[in-house]
Amino acid sequence: MTRPVSIDFVSDVMCPWCALGAVALQQAIENLAGEVAVELTFKPFELNPDMPPEGENAVEHMMRKYGRTRAEVAARNDVVIARGNALGFTFDLAKRTHFYNSFDAHRLLLWALVDGRQVALKHLLFKAHFSDGENISSRDTLVRLAGEAGLSTVRAQGVLDSGEFAVEVRELEDFYFRRGVSSVPAMVLNGRHLVAGSKSVEEYEQAIRQIAGDAVITRTADH
Repeated sequence: MTRPVSIDFVSDVMCPWCALGAVALQQAIENLAGEVAVELTFKPFELNPDMPPEGENAVEHMMRKYGRTRAEVAARNDVVIARGNALGFTFDLAKRTHFYNSFDAHRLLLWALVDGRQVALKHLLFKAHFSDGENISSRDTLVRLAGEAGLSTVRAQGVLDSGEFAVEVRELEDFYFRRGVSSVPAMVLNGRHLVAGSKSVEEYEQAIRQIAGDAVITRTADH
């Protein structure tokens, strides 16, 4: 019997640990196919909601925001690159020169959820930013990526130009913040169980199996 589990993955496309977590989670979900039926939804979180349109140099941003030296930033980047390589995800941080504002990307992701292409678009956004060094605050880039995810580019342009889903993004960000999510990635299983931080494929599999088993026990006890 396939057991259902819902997952809300709270994350920002600017966050390398979110990219690592999302890739590992996707692999865990694939490994559990036939055992657990996962309904995955990405929820918005902005690491830098006040980031200007032109963005900020990535190294200088990390030094300013976290008080790190240039050497410490480089060492942390090496860890991220190595973990990405182990998962088959490429971090080209020589190309990824800047952090950008991610609000429009989050709006587009909520629209993509309605059309059933959110997961595809999320992974394309991670690749565009971290592997290809693209500016994902650019609406031209976002529209192109929407097309690559199988979405209507005309409708994507309309969403971005109209301001659609702006209120929904803010409401979701506030919802998770009020429930204690102050850093990402954060995974909420079946609306109740929080798994904080970027985990390995095996750790995600274990968490999903545990929740799926608990759900079966709960349903059996109810009858």
